[in-house]
Amino acid sequence: MEQYKILEVKESVFKNNDERAEKLRAEMKEKKVFLLNLMSSPGAGKTTTLCQTIGLLKDDVRVGVMEADIDSDVDAASISKTCARVIQLHTGGMCHLDAEMTRQGIEGLGTENIDLAVLENVGNLVCPAEFDTGASKNVMILSVPEGDDKPLKYPLMFSICDVLLINKMDVLPYFDFDVEACKERAQVLNPDIKVIPICAKSGEGMDQWIQWLKDQVQLWQQA
Repeated sequence: MEQYKILEVKESVFKNNDERAEKLRAEMKEKKVFLLNLMSSPGAGKTTTLCQTIGLLKDDVRVGVMEADIDSDVDAASISKTCARVIQLHTGGMCHLDAEMTRQGIEGLGTENIDLAVLENVGNLVCPAEFDTGASKNVMILSVPEGDDKPLKYPLMFSICDVLLINKMDVLPYFDFDVEACKERAQVLNPDIKVIPICAKSGEGMDQWIQWLKDQVQLWQQA
């Protein structure tokens, strides 16, 4: 029987999205606006963390927020009580945002007088990890009640994030959550991931998070 080679030629189903994401990133770079993609499962504390972050940045960084949800405007209403500009994005049933949807959000939000644009992505640990939004950096929040095994269950999410915020440290005594084990599991997937334990409610660890964010915005604007 004649021998022959089998070549698997694959083209990413996300190719068009990746191209759009790179274009959006370049445009945001030109405008000197740092785009942050913030992800987590529902209830991890994204909006509370974001509200606290805005309050701590208000004297140094001008913030705009895009709140993405399948429906409702609950989170946008919460952000509207801060000093940040905010718009609500409804995804029409989609469990994530892609680069084109993010562009539409940026156009609706506007980039005038904004240094930091935050995309609060739809709450889940699967779909948002699969789509490049065009963000400068990806950040995820994992709350203590969710368990320290999440890097094992959702490896892609931890692989693509630049920062892992472990939130709700105030309830650590009441849950079987090993911070070091979680950190090690995340760093096996992503050696460069920065892990910051925080409590958005009490402010624990927020200074380290805020400093990282300030540094990243400054580097983005200067580069």
